[in-house]
Amino acid sequence: MENQRCIVALNIAVFLIMFGVGLIVSLLPHKIFTLTGSFKTVGWLASFFAVSFVLLQFPIGRLSDRYGFKRFLAGGYLICSLSGLLYWFSQSQETVFFGRMLQGAGEAPLWALAPALLCTLRPESKGKAIGVYNASLHLGLTLGSGFGIVISSRWLNNEPFLLFALLCALGALLIIAFVQEPESRTLAPDGEIDYRELHLLIKRPETLAVLSGIILYGAGYGSFITVLPGFLMEYKGFSQAGVGWFFMFFYTAVSLSQIVAGPMSDRCGSGKIMLCGLAAAAAGLVIFPCMDGWTVHPWLFLASWGLGMFCVSSLAWLNNAVGDSLKGTASGAFYLFWGLGYFGGPIILGACLGSAGGPAGFRILAGLYLITAMLQGGIQLRGVNR
Repeated sequence: MENQRCIVALNIAVFLIMFGVGLIVSLLPHKIFTLTGSFKTVGWLASFFAVSFVLLQFPIGRLSDRYGFKRFLAGGYLICSLSGLLYWFSQSQETVFFGRMLQGAGEAPLWALAPALLCTLRPESKGKAIGVYNASLHLGLTLGSGFGIVISSRWLNNEPFLLFALLCALGALLIIAFVQEPESRTLAPDGEIDYRELHLLIKRPETLAVLSGIILYGAGYGSFITVLPGFLMEYKGFSQAGVGWFFMFFYTAVSLSQIVAGPMSDRCGSGKIMLCGLAAAAAGLVIFPCMDGWTVHPWLFLASWGLGMFCVSSLAWLNNAVGDSLKGTASGAFYLFWGLGYFGGPIILGACLGSAGGPAGFRILAGLYLITAMLQGGIQLRGVNR
């Protein structure tokens, strides 16, 4: 019963904070474009977020293995609340970028440590537990984006950012009140890391293939929420409301795909689900630049679905590859490599938006997805995959 209460609290808390993120995610690129007059700098929103997000992944993961998850989760929600207040008061792009760095630091434990905690609470159904959590996360983003579209004409100033800060604070209260460390979990001793286990894991060829896919997943995810809106407005004539609808479809696809793919990963093996996700993402990215208007959305939905499938299955794969004392480290490694792609991908694709190579950038990313899928598939056919 206590485990169930903890799981419910984790899902409600992440839903609340991501509802707030959904409110502000389409406002930040537009705000930066208004301040700078260029879509090229929009990609830096993801990059500034990724700087703190990436740098903190391994330290937070390792510290959680020593001292538990709860304090770092609650602290992450409070830091995100502070970033919301910073957005509320900001009058310059420098302040916005600093707020994104602060938000990245706050979200680092939310994305990495909560799935690791769920794996210890539900060891027999890791994929399902992670899938439901990530679905709650993206459901919040979906409904937040939709709410933002409906009520956008009634905002007087920067109210969405203040509401985001309040929702983050409420999430912190839920974590403090209801989340407990699992009694059965073995914490790692202070200062000790099982380097032998980590070294053996990293040396495996399937691990290298999975990590390369995680980098590309991060590049795609970061580009979808920062660069792609600019592409849709500049190349496809989308309005701000149209971009809001894109975010709704994107988050819906990622959410639903993880609900479906999580249990499938438990039953069929995470390797097969990763392959399907990469193939779907590649197909959507190749085709959508050829479409116009609302015909763009089905193909972006397909690509988003593929990203969600790869996310939940690759995260489950990494957690299956280590013992309980390294769950936080494994999840931190996932988002460390994810953050590397999240940082670099939008910068490269954002630069393409200023030239005729804009659509080509997405097709190159699709080609990299296919190459990674073929690499993973070859390893599985040789019987090396787990």
